[in-house]
Amino acid sequence: MAFVPTTDFARARAFYEGILGLRFLSQNDFAIAMEANGIMIRIAKVAEFTPAPFTILGWRVTDIDATVAKLRKKGVRFQVYDFPGLDENGIWTAPGGARVAWFKDPDGNVLSVTRLPAT
Repeated sequence: MAFVPTTDFARARAFYEGILGLRFLSQNDFAIAMEANGIMIRIAKVAEFTPAPFTILGWRVTDIDATVAKLRKKGVRFQVYDFPGLDENGIWTAPGGARVAWFKDPDGNVLSVTRLPAT
């Protein structure tokens, strides 16, 4: 189970369900429960918070180029960092061969998609 903070349930649900395609499970006064490939993600309501400057949630994907393109078409803006190996699509190739792209949810939480190198 993973936890993500939000200050706005409607905005968070629209993003996680409508943009990212997670499956809605339930909602109460405290959290929205979503499902992502068998893992529950609880989007917890908070009065206020400061987003962490690092990734709090990420997904492993098989085709990062297609995933980034699909999310961009849905309006997701990818973060641009000053990393050597960052391409024009905002995808960073790590020294070990993993490829990662970062984006933020409506509350400013940093999320990522990663394609791991073949083993």
